[in-house]
Amino acid sequence: MAVQNPPRNGEGDHAQRGGGGSRSLQRPQVYAARKLRREMTLPEVLLWEQLRGQKLGAKFRRQHPVGPYVADFCCMAARLIVEIDGEAHDRGTAPARDAAREARLAAQGFEVVRVTAKDVLENMDGVVALLRLKADSPFHHASGMVPLPASGEDVQ
Repeated sequence: MAVQNPPRNGEGDHAQRGGGGSRSLQRPQVYAARKLRREMTLPEVLLWEQLRGQKLGAKFRRQHPVGPYVADFCCMAARLIVEIDGEAHDRGTAPARDAAREARLAAQGFEVVRVTAKDVLENMDGVVALLRLKADSPFHHASGMVPLPASGEDVQ
């Protein structure tokens, strides 16, 4: 009978711990976000084409986990979340769930902008203009305040 060496540095005990990967990859929101990225709706795909690659001057992420939720689009620098709402958001318990979600995200410092799928399909320019305005001047910045230059920048 052959003698087996014990595993090194925890090798081989993944089945006992529930699999490998970092803690963030083990969160169910991460898996949900990945699935939602593969199954985006037409309005989400069209808006993503306008937001990707910092076309608005800010980096947006699509189907991004934020706490226990997955935001349709998120700009972390501006603390801005964009949600595209279809007709289902007007029915049943959806309005109450959306309000609770918005309140929780607002408590974390995010502004939630809700746009209808119809607006994305019929008025993309207006939606993009609104998001550009929100990303340029997020709600939590003091109005009229000029930011100080970053270290290494010349003051003119």
